[in-house]
Amino acid sequence: MSDFETPFILAIDQGTTSSRAIVFDRAGRIVADAQEEFQQHYPEDGWVEHDPEDIWRTTLDTARKAFQEAEKLGEVAAIGVTNQRETTTIWDRADGKPIYNAIVWQDRRTADRCAALKTDGREAHVAARTGLVLDPYFSATKAAWILDHVDGARGRADAGDLAFGTIDSFLIWRLTGGKVHATDVTNASRTSLYNIHENAWDDALLDIFGVPAAILPHVHDSAAMFGETDPDIFGRPVPICGVAGDQQAAAFGQACFSTGDVKSTYGTGCFVLANTGDKVVESKNNLLSTIAWRIGGETTYALEGSIFIAGAAVQWLRDELKIIKDSAETQALAESIETNNGVYMVPAFTGLGAPHWAPEARGGVYGLTRGVGRAELARAALESVAYQTADLMTAMAADGAAPQSLRVDGGMVANDWVMQFLSDILDVTVERPKVLETTALGAAYLAGLQAGIYKDTEEIAESRRIDARFQPAMAPETRNAALAGWAKALERTLLP
Repeated sequence: MSDFETPFILAIDQGTTSSRAIVFDRAGRIVADAQEEFQQHYPEDGWVEHDPEDIWRTTLDTARKAFQEAEKLGEVAAIGVTNQRETTTIWDRADGKPIYNAIVWQDRRTADRCAALKTDGREAHVAARTGLVLDPYFSATKAAWILDHVDGARGRADAGDLAFGTIDSFLIWRLTGGKVHATDVTNASRTSLYNIHENAWDDALLDIFGVPAAILPHVHDSAAMFGETDPDIFGRPVPICGVAGDQQAAAFGQACFSTGDVKSTYGTGCFVLANTGDKVVESKNNLLSTIAWRIGGETTYALEGSIFIAGAAVQWLRDELKIIKDSAETQALAESIETNNGVYMVPAFTGLGAPHWAPEARGGVYGLTRGVGRAELARAALESVAYQTADLMTAMAADGAAPQSLRVDGGMVANDWVMQFLSDILDVTVERPKVLETTALGAAYLAGLQAGIYKDTEEIAESRRIDARFQPAMAPETRNAALAGWAKALERTLLP
Protein backbone atom coordinates (compact mmCIF):
# COMPACT_ATOMS: atom_id res chain seq x y z
CA MET A 1 0.00 0.00 0.00
CA SER A 2 1.20 3.53 -0.84
CA ASP A 3 0.89 6.54 1.45
CA PHE A 4 0.65 8.83 -1.57
CA GLU A 5 -2.62 10.54 -2.45
CA THR A 6 -3.87 9.80 -5.95
CA PRO A 7 -4.37 10.86 -8.64
CA PHE A 8 -0.81 11.78 -9.61
CA ILE A 9 0.40 14.61 -11.86
CA LEU A 10 3.50 14.47 -14.08
CA ALA A 11 5.41 17.75 -14.27
CA ILE A 12 7.85 18.15 -17.15
CA ASP A 13 10.46 20.75 -16.14
CA GLN A 14 12.65 21.57 -19.12
CA GLY A 15 15.48 23.78 -17.89
CA THR A 16 18.54 25.52 -19.26
CA THR A 17 21.07 22.82 -18.40
CA SER A 18 18.91 19.76 -17.80
CA SER A 19 15.50 18.22 -18.37
CA ARG A 20 13.63 16.90 -15.37
CA ALA A 21 10.37 15.06 -14.83
CA ILE A 22 8.71 14.85 -11.42
CA VAL A 23 5.50 13.08 -10.50
CA PHE A 24 3.64 14.68 -7.59
CA ASP A 25 0.77 13.29 -5.59
CA ARG A 26 -2.29 15.37 -4.76
CA ALA A 27 -0.62 16.63 -1.54
CA GLY A 28 2.35 17.99 -3.49
CA ARG A 29 4.76 15.23 -2.46
CA ILE A 30 7.30 13.79 -4.90
CA VAL A 31 6.38 10.27 -6.01
CA ALA A 32 9.06 9.77 -8.67
CA ASP A 33 11.58 11.87 -10.55
CA ALA A 34 14.30 11.67 -13.18
CA GLN A 35 16.80 14.20 -14.50
CA GLU A 36 19.33 14.40 -17.36
CA GLU A 37 21.78 17.14 -18.29
CA PHE A 38 22.44 18.02 -21.92
CA GLN A 39 25.17 19.81 -23.84
CA GLN A 40 25.51 23.58 -24.05
CA HIS A 41 26.81 25.04 -27.31
CA TYR A 42 28.80 28.29 -27.53
CA PRO A 43 29.53 28.82 -31.25
CA GLU A 44 30.78 32.40 -30.77
CA ASP A 45 31.37 34.86 -27.94
CA GLY A 46 28.03 35.68 -26.36
CA TRP A 47 26.19 33.01 -28.34
CA VAL A 48 24.42 30.16 -26.48
CA GLU A 49 22.55 27.37 -28.27
CA HIS A 50 20.87 24.04 -27.53
CA ASP A 51 20.20 21.19 -29.91
CA PRO A 52 16.38 20.84 -29.79
CA GLU A 53 16.77 17.09 -30.34
CA ASP A 54 18.83 16.91 -27.13
CA ILE A 55 16.02 18.74 -25.36
CA TRP A 56 13.42 16.36 -26.76
CA ARG A 57 15.48 13.21 -26.07
CA THR A 58 16.17 14.12 -22.43
CA THR A 59 12.59 15.27 -21.89
CA LEU A 60 11.19 12.04 -23.32
CA ASP A 61 13.61 9.84 -21.36
CA THR A 62 12.99 11.52 -18.01
CA ALA A 63 9.22 11.77 -18.50
CA ARG A 64 8.93 8.08 -19.32
CA LYS A 65 11.12 7.06 -16.38
CA ALA A 66 9.17 9.11 -13.84
CA PHE A 67 5.81 8.10 -15.35
CA GLN A 68 6.58 4.39 -15.29
CA GLU A 69 7.90 4.53 -11.72
CA ALA A 70 4.84 6.42 -10.49
CA GLU A 71 2.34 4.18 -12.26
CA LYS A 72 3.50 1.29 -10.05
CA LEU A 73 1.78 3.18 -7.20
CA GLY A 74 -1.16 4.90 -8.87
CA GLU A 75 -2.51 6.63 -11.96
CA VAL A 76 -0.93 9.68 -13.56
CA ALA A 77 -3.99 11.69 -14.52
CA ALA A 78 -2.53 14.84 -16.07
CA ILE A 79 0.66 16.52 -17.28
CA GLY A 80 1.98 20.01 -16.57
CA VAL A 81 4.81 21.57 -18.57
CA THR A 82 7.23 24.27 -17.45
CA ASN A 83 10.22 25.48 -19.40
CA GLN A 84 13.20 27.76 -19.75
CA ARG A 85 11.60 30.92 -21.09
CA GLU A 86 12.55 33.02 -24.14
CA THR A 87 14.65 30.22 -25.63
CA THR A 88 13.54 30.11 -29.24
CA THR A 89 13.22 27.42 -31.88
CA ILE A 90 11.66 27.20 -35.33
CA TRP A 91 10.74 23.89 -36.92
CA ASP A 92 9.25 22.44 -40.09
CA ARG A 93 5.53 21.72 -39.75
CA ALA A 94 5.81 18.77 -42.15
CA ASP A 95 8.32 16.66 -40.24
CA GLY A 96 8.75 18.52 -36.91
CA LYS A 97 12.49 18.97 -37.42
CA PRO A 98 14.10 22.23 -36.24
CA ILE A 99 15.68 24.34 -38.99
CA TYR A 100 18.35 25.67 -36.60
CA ASN A 101 19.51 25.10 -33.03
CA ALA A 102 17.44 26.64 -30.26
CA ILE A 103 18.79 30.10 -29.39
CA VAL A 104 18.96 30.24 -25.59
CA TRP A 105 17.63 33.08 -23.44
CA GLN A 106 21.21 33.93 -22.40
CA ASP A 107 22.29 34.50 -26.02
CA ARG A 108 23.42 38.05 -26.93
CA ARG A 109 23.86 37.81 -30.72
CA THR A 110 21.00 40.23 -31.41
CA ALA A 111 22.34 43.02 -29.19
CA ASP A 112 23.10 45.18 -32.24
CA ARG A 113 19.59 44.68 -33.59
CA CYS A 114 18.11 45.74 -30.24
CA ALA A 115 20.40 48.77 -30.15
CA ALA A 116 19.26 49.76 -33.66
CA LEU A 117 15.61 49.51 -32.62
CA LYS A 118 16.34 51.74 -29.64
CA THR A 119 18.01 54.27 -31.91
CA ASP A 120 14.89 54.19 -34.09
CA GLY A 121 12.82 55.12 -31.03
CA ARG A 122 11.02 51.79 -30.78
CA GLU A 123 11.69 50.94 -27.13
CA ALA A 124 8.87 52.98 -25.58
CA HIS A 125 6.40 51.52 -28.09
CA VAL A 126 7.52 47.95 -27.36
CA ALA A 127 7.51 48.50 -23.58
CA ALA A 128 4.01 49.99 -23.62
CA ARG A 129 2.59 46.88 -25.28
CA THR A 130 4.74 44.11 -23.79
CA GLY A 131 6.02 45.40 -20.45
CA LEU A 132 9.52 44.42 -21.63
CA VAL A 133 12.68 46.32 -22.48
CA LEU A 134 14.45 45.98 -25.82
CA ASP A 135 17.05 43.32 -25.09
CA PRO A 136 18.38 40.22 -26.88
CA TYR A 137 17.09 38.23 -23.87
CA PHE A 138 13.62 38.02 -25.41
CA SER A 139 12.44 35.80 -28.26
CA ALA A 140 11.45 38.17 -31.07
CA THR A 141 14.91 39.14 -32.31
CA LYS A 142 16.06 35.52 -31.92
CA ALA A 143 13.24 34.31 -34.20
CA ALA A 144 13.99 37.01 -36.75
CA TRP A 145 17.69 36.09 -36.69
CA ILE A 146 16.91 32.46 -37.53
CA LEU A 147 14.60 33.48 -40.37
CA ASP A 148 17.28 35.81 -41.74
CA HIS A 149 20.19 33.37 -41.48
CA VAL A 150 18.72 30.03 -42.64
CA ASP A 151 18.44 29.77 -46.43
CA GLY A 152 14.85 30.02 -47.60
CA ALA A 153 13.43 30.29 -44.09
CA ARG A 154 11.63 33.60 -44.59
CA GLY A 155 9.78 32.42 -47.66
CA ARG A 156 8.77 29.17 -45.96
CA ALA A 157 7.66 31.07 -42.86
CA ASP A 158 5.48 33.42 -44.90
CA ALA A 159 3.95 30.40 -46.62
CA GLY A 160 3.02 28.86 -43.26
CA ASP A 161 5.41 25.93 -43.58
CA LEU A 162 7.35 26.71 -40.39
CA ALA A 163 6.35 26.89 -36.73
CA PHE A 164 7.87 29.16 -34.09
CA GLY A 165 7.82 28.43 -30.42
CA THR A 166 9.44 28.74 -27.07
CA ILE A 167 10.44 25.37 -25.62
CA ASP A 168 7.01 24.63 -24.15
CA SER A 169 5.47 24.95 -27.61
CA PHE A 170 8.09 22.68 -29.18
CA LEU A 171 7.51 20.03 -26.50
CA ILE A 172 3.72 20.21 -26.85
CA TRP A 173 4.11 19.69 -30.60
CA ARG A 174 6.30 16.63 -30.06
CA LEU A 175 4.24 15.22 -27.17
CA THR A 176 1.03 15.40 -29.21
CA GLY A 177 2.62 13.88 -32.29
CA GLY A 178 2.52 17.18 -34.19
CA LYS A 179 -1.20 17.72 -33.64
CA VAL A 180 -0.99 20.83 -31.41
CA HIS A 181 0.90 24.10 -31.94
CA ALA A 182 0.20 26.03 -28.76
CA THR A 183 1.69 27.99 -25.90
CA ASP A 184 0.37 29.69 -22.77
CA VAL A 185 0.11 33.38 -21.91
CA THR A 186 3.19 33.43 -19.66
CA ASN A 187 5.49 32.19 -22.40
CA ALA A 188 3.80 34.33 -25.03
CA SER A 189 4.30 37.39 -22.85
CA ARG A 190 8.09 36.88 -22.97
CA THR A 191 8.46 36.95 -26.74
CA SER A 192 8.14 40.76 -27.24
CA LEU A 193 5.38 39.91 -29.73
CA TYR A 194 2.43 39.64 -27.30
CA ASN A 195 0.31 42.54 -26.05
CA ILE A 196 -0.12 41.88 -22.33
CA HIS A 197 -2.97 44.41 -22.03
CA GLU A 198 -5.07 42.94 -24.84
CA ASN A 199 -3.89 39.34 -24.31
CA ALA A 200 -3.16 38.82 -28.00
CA TRP A 201 -0.38 38.67 -30.56
CA ASP A 202 0.22 42.22 -31.74
CA ASP A 203 0.46 43.03 -35.46
CA ALA A 204 2.46 46.20 -34.82
CA LEU A 205 5.05 44.23 -32.83
CA LEU A 206 5.25 41.54 -35.51
CA ASP A 207 6.00 44.29 -37.99
CA ILE A 208 8.67 45.92 -35.80
CA PHE A 209 10.55 42.67 -35.29
CA GLY A 210 9.93 41.15 -38.71
CA VAL A 211 8.18 37.99 -37.52
CA PRO A 212 5.30 36.64 -39.69
CA ALA A 213 2.02 35.78 -37.97
CA ALA A 214 1.85 32.48 -39.87
CA ILE A 215 4.47 30.87 -37.61
CA LEU A 216 2.88 31.75 -34.24
CA PRO A 217 1.28 29.23 -31.86
CA HIS A 218 -2.23 29.46 -30.41
CA VAL A 219 -2.25 31.00 -26.93
CA HIS A 220 -4.11 29.32 -24.03
CA ASP A 221 -4.67 30.09 -20.36
CA SER A 222 -1.97 28.63 -18.09
CA ALA A 223 -4.49 26.06 -16.84
CA ALA A 224 -6.17 24.71 -19.97
CA MET A 225 -6.59 21.62 -22.11
CA PHE A 226 -3.60 21.73 -24.45
CA GLY A 227 -4.16 18.31 -25.98
CA GLU A 228 -3.35 14.67 -25.31
CA THR A 229 -0.02 12.92 -25.65
CA ASP A 230 0.53 10.50 -28.51
CA PRO A 231 -0.42 7.03 -27.17
CA ASP A 232 3.01 5.65 -28.10
CA ILE A 233 4.77 7.90 -25.58
CA PHE A 234 3.27 6.57 -22.34
CA GLY A 235 1.22 3.63 -23.61
CA ARG A 236 -2.00 5.63 -23.43
CA PRO A 237 -3.04 9.24 -24.05
CA VAL A 238 -2.48 11.59 -21.10
CA PRO A 239 -3.96 15.11 -21.10
CA ILE A 240 -1.61 18.12 -20.99
CA CYS A 241 -3.52 20.44 -18.67
CA GLY A 242 -1.10 23.12 -17.49
CA VAL A 243 1.75 25.15 -19.00
CA ALA A 244 3.79 28.07 -17.64
CA GLY A 245 7.24 29.54 -18.07
CA ASP A 246 9.58 28.45 -15.32
CA GLN A 247 9.52 31.61 -13.22
CA GLN A 248 5.76 32.00 -13.29
CA ALA A 249 5.41 28.31 -12.50
CA ALA A 250 7.71 28.75 -9.50
CA ALA A 251 5.61 31.65 -8.23
CA PHE A 252 2.51 29.47 -8.59
CA GLY A 253 4.25 26.60 -6.83
CA GLN A 254 5.16 28.99 -4.00
CA ALA A 255 1.46 29.96 -3.70
CA CYS A 256 2.18 33.63 -4.44
CA PHE A 257 -1.50 34.21 -5.03
CA SER A 258 -1.92 37.53 -3.19
CA THR A 259 -0.85 40.96 -4.37
CA GLY A 260 2.56 41.72 -2.87
CA ASP A 261 3.74 38.11 -2.57
CA VAL A 262 7.33 37.80 -3.82
CA LYS A 263 9.39 34.76 -4.81
CA SER A 264 12.96 34.38 -6.03
CA THR A 265 14.25 31.35 -7.88
CA TYR A 266 17.97 30.51 -7.79
CA GLY A 267 18.97 28.23 -10.62
CA THR A 268 21.22 28.96 -13.59
CA GLY A 269 20.02 32.54 -13.26
CA CYS A 270 17.94 34.28 -10.60
CA PHE A 271 14.45 35.58 -11.16
CA VAL A 272 12.35 37.61 -8.73
CA LEU A 273 8.59 37.90 -9.28
CA ALA A 274 6.22 40.12 -7.31
CA ASN A 275 2.47 39.55 -7.72
CA THR A 276 0.76 42.83 -8.71
CA GLY A 277 -2.76 41.42 -8.96
CA ASP A 278 -4.98 42.38 -11.90
CA LYS A 279 -3.00 45.56 -12.59
CA VAL A 280 -0.03 46.04 -14.90
CA VAL A 281 2.53 48.00 -12.88
CA GLU A 282 4.75 49.95 -15.27
CA SER A 283 8.22 49.99 -13.75
CA LYS A 284 10.13 53.24 -13.57
CA ASN A 285 13.24 51.36 -12.50
CA ASN A 286 14.06 48.97 -15.34
CA LEU A 287 12.03 46.01 -14.12
CA LEU A 288 9.70 44.04 -16.37
CA SER A 289 5.92 44.01 -16.30
CA THR A 290 4.75 40.54 -17.21
CA ILE A 291 1.88 38.08 -16.99
CA ALA A 292 2.08 35.85 -13.93
CA TRP A 293 -0.67 33.49 -15.16
CA ARG A 294 -4.16 33.44 -16.59
CA ILE A 295 -6.78 31.09 -15.17
CA GLY A 296 -10.39 31.00 -16.25
CA GLY A 297 -9.76 34.02 -18.44
CA GLU A 298 -8.64 36.11 -15.44
CA THR A 299 -5.11 37.53 -15.80
CA THR A 300 -2.73 38.05 -12.87
CA TYR A 301 0.27 40.29 -13.50
CA ALA A 302 3.72 40.57 -11.95
CA LEU A 303 6.81 42.74 -11.74
CA GLU A 304 9.96 40.80 -12.52
CA GLY A 305 13.67 41.24 -12.22
CA SER A 306 15.91 38.88 -14.18
CA ILE A 307 19.51 38.04 -13.25
CA PHE A 308 21.27 36.07 -15.96
CA ILE A 309 23.97 34.41 -13.85
CA ALA A 310 23.43 32.90 -10.38
CA GLY A 311 24.13 29.16 -10.09
CA ALA A 312 25.99 29.41 -13.39
CA ALA A 313 28.76 31.27 -11.54
CA VAL A 314 29.28 28.19 -9.37
CA GLN A 315 29.22 25.98 -12.48
CA TRP A 316 31.99 28.19 -13.87
CA LEU A 317 34.11 27.53 -10.78
CA ARG A 318 33.52 23.81 -11.27
CA ASP A 319 33.73 23.38 -15.04
CA GLU A 320 36.15 26.06 -16.26
CA LEU A 321 38.35 26.96 -13.27
CA LYS A 322 38.04 23.44 -11.78
CA ILE A 323 38.60 24.74 -8.26
CA ILE A 324 35.66 22.70 -6.95
CA LYS A 325 34.39 19.25 -7.91
CA ASP A 326 30.84 19.77 -6.69
CA SER A 327 28.72 22.86 -6.04
CA ALA A 328 28.08 21.67 -2.48
CA GLU A 329 31.76 22.41 -1.67
CA THR A 330 31.13 26.15 -1.90
CA GLN A 331 29.33 26.33 1.44
CA ALA A 332 32.29 24.96 3.39
CA LEU A 333 34.68 27.22 1.46
CA ALA A 334 32.56 30.30 2.16
CA GLU A 335 32.33 29.43 5.85
CA SER A 336 36.09 28.89 6.10
CA ILE A 337 36.78 32.66 5.97
CA GLU A 338 35.21 35.34 8.17
CA THR A 339 34.81 37.93 5.40
CA ASN A 340 35.14 38.12 1.64
CA ASN A 341 38.52 39.82 2.17
CA GLY A 342 37.49 42.55 -0.23
CA VAL A 343 36.93 40.20 -3.20
CA TYR A 344 33.81 40.77 -5.35
CA MET A 345 32.68 38.86 -8.43
CA VAL A 346 30.34 40.51 -10.93
CA PRO A 347 29.27 37.50 -13.05
CA ALA A 348 28.33 39.36 -16.24
CA PHE A 349 29.29 36.38 -18.39
CA THR A 350 26.43 37.09 -20.80
CA GLY A 351 25.85 40.73 -19.93
CA LEU A 352 23.83 42.10 -17.03
CA GLY A 353 20.05 41.84 -16.71
CA ALA A 354 17.73 43.89 -14.54
CA PRO A 355 17.92 46.60 -13.42
CA HIS A 356 21.05 47.45 -15.46
CA TRP A 357 20.29 45.88 -18.87
CA ALA A 358 23.87 46.00 -20.12
CA PRO A 359 24.16 43.24 -22.78
CA GLU A 360 27.74 44.19 -23.65
CA ALA A 361 29.02 44.04 -20.06
CA ARG A 362 31.42 41.22 -19.22
CA GLY A 363 32.27 39.65 -15.89
CA GLY A 364 35.00 40.67 -13.52
CA VAL A 365 36.60 39.73 -10.20
CA TYR A 366 37.81 42.67 -8.13
CA GLY A 367 40.07 42.99 -5.11
CA LEU A 368 42.48 40.25 -6.14
CA THR A 369 45.69 39.96 -4.13
CA ARG A 370 48.37 37.28 -3.88
CA GLY A 371 46.57 35.84 -0.88
CA VAL A 372 43.26 35.23 -2.68
CA GLY A 373 42.43 31.55 -3.13
CA ARG A 374 39.61 29.07 -3.63
CA ALA A 375 37.68 30.22 -0.56
CA GLU A 376 37.52 33.86 -1.63
CA LEU A 377 36.48 33.00 -5.18
CA ALA A 378 33.79 30.59 -3.99
CA ARG A 379 32.47 33.10 -1.47
CA ALA A 380 32.50 35.91 -4.06
CA ALA A 381 30.44 33.76 -6.46
CA LEU A 382 27.87 33.01 -3.76
CA GLU A 383 27.75 36.59 -2.48
CA SER A 384 27.16 37.91 -6.01
CA VAL A 385 23.76 36.21 -6.02
CA ALA A 386 22.65 38.14 -2.93
CA TYR A 387 24.04 41.45 -4.18
CA GLN A 388 22.27 41.11 -7.53
CA THR A 389 19.05 40.28 -5.70
CA ALA A 390 19.52 43.38 -3.56
CA ASP A 391 19.72 45.49 -6.73
CA LEU A 392 16.39 44.03 -7.84
CA MET A 393 14.75 44.56 -4.46
CA THR A 394 15.86 48.20 -4.40
CA ALA A 395 14.24 48.69 -7.81
CA MET A 396 11.05 46.91 -6.69
CA ALA A 397 10.81 49.05 -3.58
CA ALA A 398 11.13 52.17 -5.75
CA ASP A 399 8.25 50.84 -7.87
CA GLY A 400 6.12 50.40 -4.74
CA ALA A 401 6.56 46.64 -4.30
CA ALA A 402 8.90 46.39 -1.31
CA PRO A 403 8.71 42.82 0.06
CA GLN A 404 8.31 42.04 3.75
CA SER A 405 9.56 38.51 3.16
CA LEU A 406 10.98 36.50 0.29
CA ARG A 407 9.94 33.00 -0.77
CA VAL A 408 12.90 31.21 -2.33
CA ASP A 409 13.38 28.08 -4.40
CA GLY A 410 15.75 26.46 -6.88
CA GLY A 411 18.90 24.41 -6.49
CA MET A 412 20.99 27.04 -4.70
CA VAL A 413 18.61 27.48 -1.77
CA ALA A 414 19.70 24.18 -0.21
CA ASN A 415 22.85 26.10 0.79
CA ASP A 416 22.14 27.46 4.29
CA TRP A 417 25.05 29.89 4.13
CA VAL A 418 23.70 31.52 0.96
CA MET A 419 20.21 31.81 2.43
CA GLN A 420 21.45 33.43 5.63
CA PHE A 421 23.66 35.83 3.70
CA LEU A 422 20.71 36.65 1.44
CA SER A 423 18.52 37.44 4.45
CA ASP A 424 21.29 39.56 5.96
CA ILE A 425 21.95 41.59 2.80
CA LEU A 426 18.26 42.11 1.99
CA ASP A 427 17.30 42.67 5.64
CA VAL A 428 14.13 40.57 5.19
CA THR A 429 12.92 37.13 6.25
CA VAL A 430 13.74 34.42 3.71
CA GLU A 431 11.39 31.41 3.56
CA ARG A 432 12.53 28.10 2.11
CA PRO A 433 9.80 25.55 1.30
CA LYS A 434 9.95 21.85 2.03
CA VAL A 435 9.62 21.07 -1.67
CA LEU A 436 12.45 22.95 -3.39
CA GLU A 437 11.31 21.98 -6.88
CA THR A 438 8.55 24.58 -6.88
CA THR A 439 8.86 25.23 -10.61
CA ALA A 440 7.75 21.68 -11.37
CA LEU A 441 5.25 21.84 -8.50
CA GLY A 442 3.67 24.96 -9.99
CA ALA A 443 3.22 23.22 -13.34
CA ALA A 444 1.62 20.30 -11.51
CA TYR A 445 -0.72 22.61 -9.60
CA LEU A 446 -1.84 24.31 -12.82
CA ALA A 447 -2.50 20.96 -14.47
CA GLY A 448 -4.30 19.79 -11.35
CA LEU A 449 -6.61 22.80 -11.42
CA GLN A 450 -7.60 22.15 -15.02
CA ALA A 451 -8.02 18.41 -14.37
CA GLY A 452 -10.26 19.03 -11.35
CA ILE A 453 -7.77 17.54 -8.89
CA TYR A 454 -7.78 20.85 -6.99
CA LYS A 455 -10.87 22.98 -6.43
CA ASP A 456 -9.12 26.36 -6.39
CA THR A 457 -5.95 28.21 -5.44
CA GLU A 458 -7.02 28.44 -1.80
CA GLU A 459 -6.87 24.67 -1.55
CA ILE A 460 -3.37 24.75 -3.07
CA ALA A 461 -2.20 27.49 -0.67
CA GLU A 462 -3.27 25.42 2.33
CA SER A 463 -0.81 22.69 1.35
CA ARG A 464 2.23 25.03 1.35
CA ARG A 465 4.88 23.82 3.82
CA ILE A 466 7.94 25.75 5.07
CA ASP A 467 11.25 24.01 5.68
CA ALA A 468 13.19 26.93 7.21
CA ARG A 469 13.00 30.67 7.85
CA PHE A 470 16.17 32.74 7.82
CA GLN A 471 16.09 36.01 9.79
CA PRO A 472 18.48 38.93 9.19
CA ALA A 473 21.26 39.05 11.81
CA MET A 474 23.90 41.27 10.17
CA ALA A 475 24.78 44.61 11.74
CA PRO A 476 23.63 47.56 9.57
CA GLU A 477 27.16 48.96 9.24
CA THR A 478 28.46 45.58 8.01
CA ARG A 479 25.62 45.32 5.49
CA ASN A 480 26.20 48.85 4.22
CA ALA A 481 29.94 48.25 3.83
CA ALA A 482 29.33 45.02 1.90
CA LEU A 483 26.84 46.72 -0.43
CA ALA A 484 29.21 49.65 -0.96
CA GLY A 485 31.94 47.24 -2.06
CA TRP A 486 29.52 45.60 -4.48
CA ALA A 487 28.44 48.98 -5.88
CA LYS A 488 32.08 49.86 -6.57
CA ALA A 489 32.73 46.56 -8.36
CA LEU A 490 29.52 46.96 -10.36
CA GLU A 491 30.49 50.48 -11.40
CA ARG A 492 33.80 49.21 -12.76
CA THR A 493 32.05 46.46 -14.70
CA LEU A 494 29.65 48.92 -16.30
CA LEU A 495 32.39 51.29 -17.44
CA PRO A 496 32.53 51.44 -21.28
